[in-house]
Amino acid sequence: MAGKFEIYKDKADKYRFRLKAGNGEIIAVGEAYESKASCMNGIESVRRHAPDAHVVDGERAAP
Repeated sequence: MAGKFEIYKDKADKYRFRLKAGNGEIIAVGEAYESKASCMNGIESVRRHAPDAHVVDGERAAP
């Protein structure tokens, strides 16, 4: 089963999204957005950029 994005309103009445794996586990959560349209733009940004995203290990950053 494919993963899915869910849009919801938080306690502060802001829009957020969460990405759920096929088994229902939450694997990512977005920031708070003022509008549903902005939240949708955030989802589209993740879809566009994630396929080519690199993993950066912050613990290994140079001092």
